[in-house]
Amino acid sequence: MKKRVVVTGLGTINSVGHSVSESWEAMLKGTNGIDRITKFDPEDFAAQMAGEIKNFDPAEVLDKKSARKLDAYSIYMLVAAEEAMKDANLAEENFDSFRAGCIMGCGIGGMETFENETKVLLEKGPRRVSPQFIPKMIINAAAAGVAIKFGLKGPNFTCSSACASANHALGSAYRALQYGDADIVVTGGSEAAVTPLSVAGFCSMKALSTRNDDVKTACRPFDAERDGFIIGEGAGVLVFEELEHAKARGAKIYAEVIGYGATCDAYHITAPAEGGEGGVRAMQTALSDAGVSPEEVQYISAHGTSTPYNDSSETQSIKTVFGGHAKKLKINSTKSMIGHTLGGAAAIEAIVCCKSIETGKVHPTINIINPDPECDLDYVANGAEELDINVALSNSLGFGGHNGVVIFKRYKA
Repeated sequence: MKKRVVVTGLGTINSVGHSVSESWEAMLKGTNGIDRITKFDPEDFAAQMAGEIKNFDPAEVLDKKSARKLDAYSIYMLVAAEEAMKDANLAEENFDSFRAGCIMGCGIGGMETFENETKVLLEKGPRRVSPQFIPKMIINAAAAGVAIKFGLKGPNFTCSSACASANHALGSAYRALQYGDADIVVTGGSEAAVTPLSVAGFCSMKALSTRNDDVKTACRPFDAERDGFIIGEGAGVLVFEELEHAKARGAKIYAEVIGYGATCDAYHITAPAEGGEGGVRAMQTALSDAGVSPEEVQYISAHGTSTPYNDSSETQSIKTVFGGHAKKLKINSTKSMIGHTLGGAAAIEAIVCCKSIETGKVHPTINIINPDPECDLDYVANGAEELDINVALSNSLGFGGHNGVVIFKRYKA
């Protein structure tokens, strides 16, 4: 018999907050964390905006020597993991390290390190490249760093599937716990790709918004005039725990994880399949895994990127899965406020699902100024709303056609 899995800890850092409480309060207010890029001069770039983490000093959580050995994406992951572990009362508590895992998601990895050391190579030669280059850059470094810090010796790996990375990590953590491979899995995602090369690459794809003269309303999920996503940075970490283990130590339970679905469009490297076919199957698979009907869902945390193709495709896929019930759903996009944090996005959105279930509130999707006729569902456009949530679904749809869906439910003994 499969074991039940619950969420007992949450942690995040992103452009609207350096903690879950700060972030959640800001999101309910519709705070916009997007602004002109400050990490480098963006003047020559077609897109000049990002959801940057500001007023953060790594020295707050790491000594200078340790910080120098880590890329920003690993530092963000450690910050979020430390908050999640403290929230779960595991930071100081004894637990069986061999039964504790760490499964994380990341889409790009240490891009800042990659760019800096490439410059060293070209300007100073190969002998000047840092011996820390590979350990800082590799995409599993953050998961390894979290495991080292907290002594997590169970299943440990990193999922990399573009924008769906964190949902695939959460799904993998869920499965590991269901099948008894661990008692605790620290899971989530992180990204720190607000760098010249990353932004230039996305600009060349014409994936980013170029509404540089209107920064605060540039990210417009489900709006008729949306013109691309806005890159963000940050991390989200959740502690997933086997139910009986959590109960035995008296842990606070935010929500229960009840379903997971993963599919691939097998259609195009960036564009979604016609009618959101891959997303349809991912949601249907997750609902089937959860053993709930579409009518039992009250809320969807949408992928909601603010790109022309994604938002209409996701809307169509929701209509296909939920039929007439789609009109009764509350749907929102966290990316409207913090930008698209790529490999970290689904983890932050999973935290949003847990907080929505806990508080009975859903945050708004900001900047829906001219609603798109093709996007005609309820995207919570006019401010935060009260909602009694029993079941929440979180969508994540990545480049390459990778789709991941995770379902959360209000915990009942």
